[in-house]
Amino acid sequence: MINDVDATDALAGTGVVPGRQVHANLTAPALIAHSLRLREGRLSADGAMMVATGIHTGRSVADKFVVDEPASRDQVWWGKINQRLPGDRFATLQARVQAYLQGQELFVQDLYAGADPAHRVRVRLVTTGAWQALFARNVFIRPSEAELAGFEPDYVILHAPHFAADPAIDGVRSSTAIALSFAQKRIVIAGSEYAGEIKKSIFTVMNWLAPEQGVLPMHCSANIGKAGDVALFFGLSGTGKTTLSSDPHRALIGDDEHGWGDGGVFNFEGGCYAKVINLSAEAEPEIWAATHRFGTVLENVIADDHGRLDLTDKTLTENTRACYPVDYIPNVVASGRGGQPRNLVMLTADAFGVLPPIARLTPAQAMYHFLSGYTARVAGTEKGLGAEPEATFSTCFGAPFLPRPPEVYGRMLEAMIERHGVTCWLVNTGWTGGKYGTGTRMSIRHTRALLRHALDGTLAAGSFRTDPFFGLAVPETVPGIPAEVLDPRRAWAEEAEYDRTARALLARFEANFAQFDAAVGAEVRAAALRAAA
Repeated sequence: MINDVDATDALAGTGVVPGRQVHANLTAPALIAHSLRLREGRLSADGAMMVATGIHTGRSVADKFVVDEPASRDQVWWGKINQRLPGDRFATLQARVQAYLQGQELFVQDLYAGADPAHRVRVRLVTTGAWQALFARNVFIRPSEAELAGFEPDYVILHAPHFAADPAIDGVRSSTAIALSFAQKRIVIAGSEYAGEIKKSIFTVMNWLAPEQGVLPMHCSANIGKAGDVALFFGLSGTGKTTLSSDPHRALIGDDEHGWGDGGVFNFEGGCYAKVINLSAEAEPEIWAATHRFGTVLENVIADDHGRLDLTDKTLTENTRACYPVDYIPNVVASGRGGQPRNLVMLTADAFGVLPPIARLTPAQAMYHFLSGYTARVAGTEKGLGAEPEATFSTCFGAPFLPRPPEVYGRMLEAMIERHGVTCWLVNTGWTGGKYGTGTRMSIRHTRALLRHALDGTLAAGSFRTDPFFGLAVPETVPGIPAEVLDPRRAWAEEAEYDRTARALLARFEANFAQFDAAVGAEVRAAALRAAA
């Protein structure tokens, strides 16, 4: 327990009056000790902190709100992603959560978002959960002791995972609410134990602030080669963004959220939040090792009575997660910063099995696929999905975190690619030889080899063919890669069935992109995929 003076300082700017114990900026071992005392979870055999997140094992997208305020009203991308919350309702919700927190034992963490000091946001988290405080400490950037002295937050997160919001009183949809006020620089998270809400609320803040500073915020991983060549990896969950950027031959800058400005690329975070279902030591040794370390937080991972992990068990959810400091990966860029990128990779897990494993994109095609943000979900990964794959389009590969209209980010990407002469690639980590259920998942060994040749310049110097369905420039030959892998149509037993499936996917692309036709230039419209008449 800290004394009343320190408690008041620790809660400054939060609107919470100290009541019971307040634990400010505890280290990982201390937070783990408190978490065990509070029986929030247990330790794995390797010392990782294992927790279950209750009814919410993923983000509650339908419960995310942005406060309707005069200063930001005309700039917010309103709709299903950013639902309006009247200011008076937010005031009520916030006051009720503050009163609730006042009566609880609290854990406070002061942290940074943004490895570049010129574009850094100071965050103060107030939570009732010791393990959620540890999660935040792992995933954000930890200030030095000197920097903590006199720390004044830019944004405050009031985190009350066991507080039930009331739709009739608070103006929200359910007992869960994630509400963000840009004017008050305040985030209220209530009714969800899933810690990803903490991480993504600050990503939303960075997506709001960065464009005004001339920085493109990106839902991507990033790494750097020995020659100083930076590569960006865009992709939705399950496409391999974390896996493929954790490469023993390249140093990791970060695995999920970055900014790209005149000074180069920089990590928004100080940790990783990796999906670990079916993780193996052979295919992903760096992430596997980080999952089995003291200080790592494991969400909804199953273990036996002795704490031995079973990473194939999805009893609680397919979305099992490990959160650990980025330096748990052995080959990492300590500063979280790199220069201007040379290559940009857009990852998709095409469960229809018709996209090539790799293709070079023109700048216009890159803009098109960035705004499309395509991947596909399959049965077993999410409730309610049938036997057929389901196409998913998440604009800018991160629609749930975009407070501004997508075109804002699309135009910035287009300008940055042109300014820095970036080579762009589309990589399919999904299926080949047939759709999900008949084909097979793309070999990670093949994907790694293709990326290695792309990033070292070998592919760009080779010859390409134009895919007749998707208009993509596909390498004709790549050392060590079978010809039928490079040409997905040849890998199908029935080429006519491939043709039907490819046309059906093209129709889905065309229908999705109709929303952007009026907002993009002629070159991007010409690059758009269209179904045959």
